[in-house]
Amino acid sequence: MATGLHRDIIKFDERAKRTQYIKRTFSQYFGKSVLDVGCDRAVLKGMLDAGCDYTGIDIGGTPDIQVNLEQIDRLPFDDGAFDCIICSDVLEHLDNLHHVFLELLRVSRGRVIIGWPNNWVVARRPIERGRGSFAHYGLPVDKPADRHKWFFSYTQAREFVHAHASRDGLDVLEERICEKPRNKLVFALRHMRYPKADLYYNRYSHTYWSVLGMK
Repeated sequence: MATGLHRDIIKFDERAKRTQYIKRTFSQYFGKSVLDVGCDRAVLKGMLDAGCDYTGIDIGGTPDIQVNLEQIDRLPFDDGAFDCIICSDVLEHLDNLHHVFLELLRVSRGRVIIGWPNNWVVARRPIERGRGSFAHYGLPVDKPADRHKWFFSYTQAREFVHAHASRDGLDVLEERICEKPRNKLVFALRHMRYPKADLYYNRYSHTYWSVLGMK
């Protein structure tokens, strides 16, 4: 396992489970105000402790403020407006990923928690088996309502985070990797075949989490 990287064995088979994981794992960073970027139906709002102000933004669902992230020059908030920003499984859907990422840093005065999907894991098996499509990509007959715009691995997401931390004067406060549950024999065999952390997690992890903080 990479230095400082914590592994969680968990499967997010519905959106609410991912939100529960965020609350359980990262609530120490929330502070007194949270911006939930890509909040959908704002499930997190009902999980927060009393005294924590919540703002959810999204293009659909039930956000407090409706925002199309692909059409913004600037998030509708002042610099350092929130103690904590949460953005899970959102950036890969945006052509302007880099711009929105920098906007998340701008409106935070404390912590930025980002969930990055490992896109390689959903593609590996279909490609190996010669199948013609896999989730979030491909060429459907009709234009999809939403799709991924970026195809990055765990390694690339982590390198992106650390490069920006160094460039933008941030600390990487915490990193976690999520892998689906399997029996112990399967885990052991996988680690024997792919002993290097990057190779293993590019192949089997499904989400990389980073917590960025201001120095």
